[in-house]
Amino acid sequence: MKDLYDRHRAVLPDWLALYYDDPIEITHGEGRHVWDAEGNKYLDFFGGILTTMTAHALPEVTKAVSEQAGRIIHSSTLYLNRPMVELAERIAALSGIPDARVFFTTSGTEANDTALLLATTYRRSNQILAMRNSYHGRSFSSIGITGNRGWSPTSLSPLQTLYVHGGVRGRGPFADLSDEDFIAACVADLEDMLGQTRGGVAALIAEPIQGVGGFTSPPDGLYAAFRQVLQRHGILWIADEVQTGWGRTGDNFWGWQAHGQSGPPDILTFAKGIGNGMSIGGVVARADVMNCLDANSISTFGGSPVTMAAGLANLSYLLEHDLQGNARRVGGLLIERLRGICAQLPTVREVHGRGLMIGVELVKPGTDEANLEAAAAVLEEARAGGLLIGKGGGHSTSVLRIAPPLSLTVAEAEEGAAILERALRSVC
Repeated sequence: MKDLYDRHRAVLPDWLALYYDDPIEITHGEGRHVWDAEGNKYLDFFGGILTTMTAHALPEVTKAVSEQAGRIIHSSTLYLNRPMVELAERIAALSGIPDARVFFTTSGTEANDTALLLATTYRRSNQILAMRNSYHGRSFSSIGITGNRGWSPTSLSPLQTLYVHGGVRGRGPFADLSDEDFIAACVADLEDMLGQTRGGVAALIAEPIQGVGGFTSPPDGLYAAFRQVLQRHGILWIADEVQTGWGRTGDNFWGWQAHGQSGPPDILTFAKGIGNGMSIGGVVARADVMNCLDANSISTFGGSPVTMAAGLANLSYLLEHDLQGNARRVGGLLIERLRGICAQLPTVREVHGRGLMIGVELVKPGTDEANLEAAAAVLEEARAGGLLIGKGGGHSTSVLRIAPPLSLTVAEAEEGAAILERALRSVC
């Protein structure tokens, strides 16, 4: 791999992150497993950053892609596109948003860009509320609302961003409060924040479970309580479902549904898992919000016939095989297994998450300080044992991220937990 690594470094940016001291080239996959160029087999507990949602090389998806590619690969949104219309119909019906319209993009970053464009145009304001520790993409505008400094290389932005408490339950000034008091304190913080603005804030954008931030989340109902405040001020709610959508959390199809007591979001963004590796992102919004733009627009690659065919086949498989239910059942077993493993490890502060979206937070023993070295070492040891996982966290945290395909079996969950246990014990 050294030759390919040297070639990578010679032509690609220094800031393009690679996992592992000796990076691997993944050549093929099947089910929940992948193989590298040296023939090593791995159980995949990260799914290409939560993107291989159902399974590697899922026959239903590869067949749909092949058949569509044999007819036509590309046409753009300037022409009617049957697969795009069919997928939009299904997503609109599943979204929970009344009178929904769907616009397809090629990534979650682009989807969040579009949501910001819609919200700021609709509200005639460039003021955005975002959550501390958040991540919403790598474009100029989405970096400007990202509350995680490790992924925000510039402070310049076309938006004025105000950061609100609440995305992280176990850290920060409200961590010691009960759930009820935590929500009340975060709502009071929001009210105080709005009292300091010039009025006319466009939107609050929030991940129901923070992805890059380490799979952290507030108590259920926080965003419902926020929404009551937002509605009084006419402020839109954008639910960033790029990582939480499609049943990954097990309990709900969308992450916002854990906070749905005050109704659905005005705008929902999605990406990653719906394409099972194909490049699909998108925005769902109420018709009046989606149609507020008064200029022409198209998408050259958004809604591509091939990616739409993949999305339709993948969504059908997900629903027909109740993968949301599988995420709830197998994810519940896995998180309890990991909590049992980690209970006596001084380097593990907390195991948190929901469904098949699980974080293991590592600290320096006897402290609350992030243990970045241990996280990197566990990642290496897990890989050596045949398991691929991710990592993340905010400015003061280090978290192992676990997010396998939603078709994970109980036996594979046990196998992965055993490999991770050995890796943790060897390091911690």
